[in-house]
Amino acid sequence: MSRQTIPYDKPLPALEGLTAGFYAWCRQGELRFQRCADCGTFRHVPREICAQCNSFAWSWEPSTGRGTVYTWTVVERALHPAFANATPLAPVVVEMEEGVRLLGNMVDCAPHELRIGMPVQVEFEAVTAEVSLPRFRRRD
Repeated sequence: MSRQTIPYDKPLPALEGLTAGFYAWCRQGELRFQRCADCGTFRHVPREICAQCNSFAWSWEPSTGRGTVYTWTVVERALHPAFANATPLAPVVVEMEEGVRLLGNMVDCAPHELRIGMPVQVEFEAVTAEVSLPRFRRRD
């Protein structure tokens, strides 16, 4: 997990409800997703009820942290002032081995190098004392 050395000036996730649980695990350097205790389906974004079987029984289960690039977009012009000096930026949607998709940024890949199916691994960037964001790095 990297340590933040300069103030982070971009919007942060709201640490409320089930989202707070997801980011609490990220702060500990662990990627975890909800998994239905009845049918075994992983889900993300966090929510109370399973979309597969309507069960309210679930737990936070560890992820392998591995996935593949599902899609991305290149942001050439920031719509939020905090991102004005961060463009071009290519947020990626990663399909995790558990079957859920997670949005994040690549740390070692220029937008023109991205490919559908590119294998990636999660890592965490501590942007504040309370928030560590999942980021992705290429893997072999």
